[in-house]
Amino acid sequence: MTFDLSKIKNLILDMDGVLWHGDIPAPGLVHFFETLRELEIGFVLATNNATRIATQYTQKLARFGVAVPPELILTSAEATAGHLQRHYPEGATVFAVGEKGLHEALRSYGFTLLPDEGFVGQDARADVVVVGLSRFACWDQLASAAYLVQRGARFVGTNSDATFPSEVGPVAGAGALLAFVETASGATPELVGKPQRAMFDEALRRLGARPDNTAVVGDRLETDIVGGQAAGLHAILVLSGVTTEATLAGHPVQPEMVCADIGALAAALLAARREEVHGRAD
Repeated sequence: MTFDLSKIKNLILDMDGVLWHGDIPAPGLVHFFETLRELEIGFVLATNNATRIATQYTQKLARFGVAVPPELILTSAEATAGHLQRHYPEGATVFAVGEKGLHEALRSYGFTLLPDEGFVGQDARADVVVVGLSRFACWDQLASAAYLVQRGARFVGTNSDATFPSEVGPVAGAGALLAFVETASGATPELVGKPQRAMFDEALRRLGARPDNTAVVGDRLETDIVGGQAAGLHAILVLSGVTTEATLAGHPVQPEMVCADIGALAAALLAARREEVHGRAD
């Protein structure tokens, strides 16, 4: 697949480690989005982080000086809820290990959530157990999830990221919580978020785009880059998050382009457009 940056008309952008680290915006964040709009490059923000829903990310971006409507933000919480809605009737019972974003997404899709304060109890049953990132998870919640899976609940993970980037560097992610439940229950989770194709297909649908003129931009080789390439997309890695140059050098999966950060990507997009215009003039 030949890569020509000037042909990229749409971007599927990861957020954590790409647009910010925790509550610290990436340098040049406002300029980056101004560049996308100047070049008329469409975009969807797609994140494996299930702690928030789209409107919460809209509010976060607004604090950083960037306006992005909720329909251009896709989270693994909403992707998971939408995936389950296709298999279960309204009111089906779910036990969720996660934060507000996951709980709100599941409720908005019509699921009934079991209480998650204290151990669920001997007679508790659930149709589905969903595990996502939670910075407040405790033993009772994780043990309850494993107990319900052992008793027949479907085991679903919003994503398997072992870590996620924060202001202080990589910290434990959803994959760490999934490992607890997987070890205790003996069951393997069904995954919804990146690198699974569902996230990328939904992003393309929202963009009205084709894979051949769309690139995924992310900081993780094993999710953003692997998943994007499997979905037929171009892949751009930024080194502002989890992946380092040393990791990249020895990895079997390679992106088509590597940038230090979104500032460097904005500069490359502008340069590619100037070359394209200059070429037409010649």
